[in-house]
Amino acid sequence: MLIDGSPYGVVTGPDGALWFTLLDGRIGRVVPGAEPTLFPLDPADGQPTVITVGPDGALWFTEYAGGRVGRITVDGTLTAYEVAAPYGIAAGPDGAVWFTQLQGDRIGRIDATGAIETFDLPTENAMPSAITAGPDGALWFTLNQGDAIGRLTVAGEITLHPLPTKGSAPVGICAGPDGALWFVEIGAGQIGRIDVTGTVTEYPLPDRAARPHAVVAGPDGALWFTEWAGCRLGRITTSGTITGYPLAGAEPHGLAVGPDGRIWVAMESGALQPVPVD
Repeated sequence: MLIDGSPYGVVTGPDGALWFTLLDGRIGRVVPGAEPTLFPLDPADGQPTVITVGPDGALWFTEYAGGRVGRITVDGTLTAYEVAAPYGIAAGPDGAVWFTQLQGDRIGRIDATGAIETFDLPTENAMPSAITAGPDGALWFTLNQGDAIGRLTVAGEITLHPLPTKGSAPVGICAGPDGALWFVEIGAGQIGRIDVTGTVTEYPLPDRAARPHAVVAGPDGALWFTEWAGCRLGRITTSGTITGYPLAGAEPHGLAVGPDGRIWVAMESGALQPVPVD
């Protein structure tokens, strides 16, 4: 599906549509097979990136360049909250939305009223990136320049787990079907798994220069991930078997399980590309 713009993040909304960010300052909505609806942001300088479904049934997204966390309802009503350098965003187990601040070594929390609370990490210039709710009721996040995975309880207790590979530069992270967290190492060309005790396993990709970027749990019990430099969609089973599927276009970023059960990939070259799950 061709898109007029550069899609970056994508998620399936509570209304059964795909919602996606466009780096030129728009949010898009599309039902597979129909024409997309695009909602311009004001101002349009924020470069919206990651998008998620909030506990309130709205879509929440980050505008890293503009310093805002945005909220859009399924009918297109927009609200923005000032936050420095937000990037990753996810619904938490406490009814709030949690986000990372790529600069400043902080994790933030925003509730339904717009009240914001931040938690300082015991790091310097570690670039907290993606974030997800874990199976243990905590938030788990990647430290891209810290080569570590972090865990944050809703009460603010922080634990950092260093990764075995230096320069791994983890980005995407998600909860897996096996009760562990799965993440991608864009710097090392590996997929990682960390259980709730902090034990890490790493799986090298066939193409170590593929630069994996985002990861999601699929409907088939496997993990699916984008290979930004290799222009592929990857799949890894919980036992570590890896396969890859070439994508048309360039620069795959976010991905999501669509309302039709296929994996949809946001291609920055100007498309949302579906891949069937066998």
